[in-house]
Amino acid sequence: MYQFDWSSIVPSLPFLLDGLLITAKITVTAVIIGIVWGTILAMMRLSSIKALNWFAALYVNLFRSVPLVMVLLWFYLIVPNLLQNILGISPKTDIRLISAMVAFSLFEAAYYAEIIRAGIQSISRGQSSAALALGMTQLQSMRLVILPQAFRAMIPLLLTQGIVLFQDTSLVYVLSLADFFRTATNIGERDGTQIEMVLFAGFVYFVISFSASMLVNYLKKRTV
Repeated sequence: MYQFDWSSIVPSLPFLLDGLLITAKITVTAVIIGIVWGTILAMMRLSSIKALNWFAALYVNLFRSVPLVMVLLWFYLIVPNLLQNILGISPKTDIRLISAMVAFSLFEAAYYAEIIRAGIQSISRGQSSAALALGMTQLQSMRLVILPQAFRAMIPLLLTQGIVLFQDTSLVYVLSLADFFRTATNIGERDGTQIEMVLFAGFVYFVISFSASMLVNYLKKRTV
């Protein structure tokens, strides 16, 4: 019968926390950039300018049709050359982390765009008409009237997508990036406690995701 050995967890906590910090960096960066770029894409999709509408639709459909692992590999091969040749970033910079941030940000923006577009469309057209009647431009109406109301209603959905993003960050193993999950598995391979470390990593992901889900449920009740 298999004997579990949890003794390597406590001594490895500093390394696990470093990995969790990388996971947090990717998650926070992707959520912020994803929401900003997703908002722009959503407004493009609702635009009467066909070129903007087609570009946004193509972008969203492309990223939603391609596996995230493939996107990570694409950007890992493309981003380093762009950063080093165009921006002159030092080769010593951890390109894997930057590549992961860029890939997750652009990938998640496609999903955020659809959430935000639905949120904007859920606001009564009367709100926009009233803003225009007060002398606001279309852009001012969107920025000052429509988006604040839409985002208030969308907060639970945006946070839920953030939870999914946090879970998906474990896919950066394809880049050999030492995120939380990769660090845990490396420690398990080193100490011969792979089962224990994978179970511990899964428990940590569960605790964080469950806590965030409880926050989402609380916010849903507040916004109803």
